Amino acid sequence: MHLAEGILTPEVLVVGALVTAAGTAIGLYKLDADDLPKVAMMSAAFFVASLIHVPLGPTSAHLVLNGLMGLMLGWAAFPAILTALILQLVFFGHGGLTTLGVNTFAMAAPAILCYLIFHVPMRDASRRSALLIGMLSGAIAITGSGFLNAIALVASGDEFRTAAAAILAAHIPIMFIEAFVTSSVVAFLVKVRPEALHAFELAPAASNGNSLA
Repeated sequence: MHLAEGILTPEVLVVGALVTAAGTAIGLYKLDADDLPKVAMMSAAFFVASLIHVPLGPTSAHLVLNGLMGLMLGWAAFPAILTALILQLVFFGHGGLTTLGVNTFAMAAPAILCYLIFHVPMRDASRRSALLIGMLSGAIAITGSGFLNAIALVASGDEFRTAAAAILAAHIPIMFIEAFVTSSVVAFLVKVRPEALHAFELAPAASNGNSLA
């Protein structure tokens, strides 16, 4: 789901960079030092899951797990995804330097949306309701990423309308895969380690004075 260099207009690139910078700043402000291993683990999971790419015109699609990242990290999903994308760019050339902001926003913003919708219900979720929350989070997040990528393409020129429509259509099967994987992981964590699904704003450690901010 990386948009390539040389496609988006400067205006779209600047907007993507600015909103990603703002989201990353909020994520770092809310991040507690004790939770860095959790962020690193999810960033690594994102890095590995998204190594397998399916070319789709000017972009590519892959497993993202951003719905799961939103549930587990909250706003910290922004710096976690940004870090993983930087590493993918450096080691594998995926995406591009100028499109880093747009690509990060397209994947992190839907993760934050899932967090805002589901973090309260997740507090006391049973295994069955957690399964549903995970399923919805996986589907909503990947669909949102597809829409944001499509919007970025259309905003860069009418010639990309067909490509944008193709990207949305191609993400339909990925939506079901994301829903299945995310729901499976969430149901497992609810059973063995439910505290892992509490985003940092809900954690008692957030007030222990060790905040990175």
